[in-house]
Amino acid sequence: MADDSKSIKKKDKNPLDRVLVLEMVRVTECAAMAASHLIGRGDEKAADAAAVEGMRDALNGLKMNGTVVIGEGERDEAPMLYIGEKVGRQKKKDPAIDIALDPLEGTTITAKAGPNALAVLAIAEEGGLLNAPDTYMDKIAIGGGYPEGIVSLENSVTENIEALAKAKGVKPNEIIACVLDRPRHEAIIAELRSLGCGIKLIPDGDVAGVIATTDPDTTIDIYMGQGGAPEGVLAAAALRCVGGQMQGRLVFRNDDEKRRAAKWGIEDLGRVYTLTEMAKGDVIFAATGVTDGSLLEGVKFRKGGLITTESVVMRASSGTVRYVKSTHRREPGPTCNN
Repeated sequence: MADDSKSIKKKDKNPLDRVLVLEMVRVTECAAMAASHLIGRGDEKAADAAAVEGMRDALNGLKMNGTVVIGEGERDEAPMLYIGEKVGRQKKKDPAIDIALDPLEGTTITAKAGPNALAVLAIAEEGGLLNAPDTYMDKIAIGGGYPEGIVSLENSVTENIEALAKAKGVKPNEIIACVLDRPRHEAIIAELRSLGCGIKLIPDGDVAGVIATTDPDTTIDIYMGQGGAPEGVLAAAALRCVGGQMQGRLVFRNDDEKRRAAKWGIEDLGRVYTLTEMAKGDVIFAATGVTDGSLLEGVKFRKGGLITTESVVMRASSGTVRYVKSTHRREPGPTCNN
């Protein structure tokens, strides 16, 4: 018989304790509310800068030794939350936490008041998240309930669609794929069209696109295409919590990007990363809607100076998914005390 006391003791030592679950929601709320003031104003940089400062301020109030391993850049360039930046109280007794973040996933969306802009964050124990450089990544993802390895970046679009359709018990032309609307995806889109697949083209926000494969209400079966590597790791963290399959392969456009990869310990430049290689161990994922979308409602300004937000927070170790609707009684100032 298993020793339950050892199991409980081990669980108690998990640095990602329950307190941090709700704290992560507060962090993404701060970033979302800060960015919401710039919705539809046409200024992507200002919206991103506001979200960054809101998130940084909230992170620095937490009891942890946080290190940004997936951020908005690789050097200390204001206003970025850069890779390697230390956040949290940085006290010896506090846990060491790796952080992947995108304070505003969908800067263009926010500037144009489009759908699916999010403030996104994932945390793991030290060493739990792929320390990917700020490059592109080839991605493929499906929701849960399928045999492991049914899709792969090593297969063609047609092979992946046919395998997924067979596992789902439908014809290939009944599969719906989500793809970023970019010129680089013309070949993928053409092959999907030749199979008769439905295609959900999104202007931005591929974290939400990947997560959509896990929700039957979206009708999206598969995500495929090339997007940012940081967003790939964030999406992997979410899938670790809710179930699904994903692969990622870093794409390097020049020697400078290859040198940056070497700096972060990446030697096999053509490696295909599995879901658990991008996000392993216990993981917490949190997101707050900035604008309305398929995953979450956006920030709303109500009468009497009230602000409402909707967030989701997930945890890999428990498989728990919580949706959090919050009412904030005053607008956050330079310091977000929500």
